[in-house]
Amino acid sequence: MRLIFMGTPAFAVPTLEACIEAGHEIAAVFTQPDRPKGRGGALAQPPVKECALAHNLPVHQPRRVRFPEVVEEIRAIAPRAIVVVGYGQIIPQSIIDIPPLGILNVHASLLPLYRGAAPIQWAIANGETETGVTIMRIDAGLDTGDMLLTASTAIGPEETAPELSARLATTGAALLLDALRGLDAGTLPATPQDHARHTLAPILTKEDGRIDWTTPAQVIYNRLRGFNPWPGAWTTFRGQQLHILAARPSPEPAAAAPGTLLPAKNSLRAACGDGTALDILELQLEGRKRIPTAAFLNGHRLTDNERLGDSPT
Repeated sequence: MRLIFMGTPAFAVPTLEACIEAGHEIAAVFTQPDRPKGRGGALAQPPVKECALAHNLPVHQPRRVRFPEVVEEIRAIAPRAIVVVGYGQIIPQSIIDIPPLGILNVHASLLPLYRGAAPIQWAIANGETETGVTIMRIDAGLDTGDMLLTASTAIGPEETAPELSARLATTGAALLLDALRGLDAGTLPATPQDHARHTLAPILTKEDGRIDWTTPAQVIYNRLRGFNPWPGAWTTFRGQQLHILAARPSPEPAAAAPGTLLPAKNSLRAACGDGTALDILELQLEGRKRIPTAAFLNGHRLTDNERLGDSPT
């Protein structure tokens, strides 16, 4: 099948590779422009671009896909379907109307739950135990199109966003191929979403990672897993930003004000809401290296009833 592929992040690479291996004709790959990365600010290619170039596929990186000249370029390519996986731009109706089989999106949630840019992160952060992948046909709304196929999976109790993302990327690639086969054969029905059940997964901000110590330890732990690696789980310590890189809910209760540090020999707990506590295993002060708790305790003499999160960033 003649396809255009639109995608940018590493999550999209397995689907592009699956389409290539299945023998589909990838007439063009659209991805976001190269962006500065790292302290040096050198331009970095999106993972999808790297994959496309490795397979000698034509790559397009328009600043805006809705520009009239880009729309006409897509119309001239005449794809039978367009596959979108984390492209990062809103697809206008002028492009939606081009492919006869529509625009297929690999979305990392069980729609209508977690519509938006960060479904994997928010599902984990909200303590969900199940999620999945939906192949939907894009319309003019935000992840509101009709569903073609779904696949569900459990979320591990310690699973992080990068770990779950890798699993769902593989699942989504296989599911997308199934959808293309079904559409090609004319045997795949579309199912409208139940819009009354929808939830949102908005793009993450730095503030989403700020730890609220008045919430229970499990809630904080879920957000730490979901917001790994960015924005992470962070707080303040003596006026400095402190990232909690590894932690787990403590089996021991804490009869102290939320955020209070409870040090012991080579271990550190922080009091949380509802009398719970978080065992802190690894952390990093802003501008410093990541270190285990024992090294942190050796380098900082903690005072009685010292608390996290009291100082502004």
